[in-house]
Amino acid sequence: MEIKGVAKLLRIFIGESDHIHGKPLYEAIVYAAKENGLAGATVFKGRMAYGANSKIHTSKVLALSDDLPMIIEIVDQEEKINSFLSKIDLLFEDANSGGLVTMEKVDIIKYIPSKNNGY
Repeated sequence: MEIKGVAKLLRIFIGESDHIHGKPLYEAIVYAAKENGLAGATVFKGRMAYGANSKIHTSKVLALSDDLPMIIEIVDQEEKINSFLSKIDLLFEDANSGGLVTMEKVDIIKYIPSKNNGY
């Protein structure tokens, strides 16, 4: 599958300690994106953040947090991203977690699967 042109970037900010049914929420989101046929998802782990509760989460040794920020980015066509938003709502609700979800326009320059079954 090749995707080019205008698309949407869905960015989801959650905490590392957010879980759903015994597994990390970020994993549940990535697997849900795959099950819903989205082009791909990437998870990033942050070093420091604060959010709606104004609590600082940091990876500094003297203030080690067990709830570092996690960011999941998903890029695909607008229609597919929009239909996935309801799934995100359900996952947040089931996990009883907070977070931030943003979306922005992106231009896909190249998206071609690897010939060697890699990324």
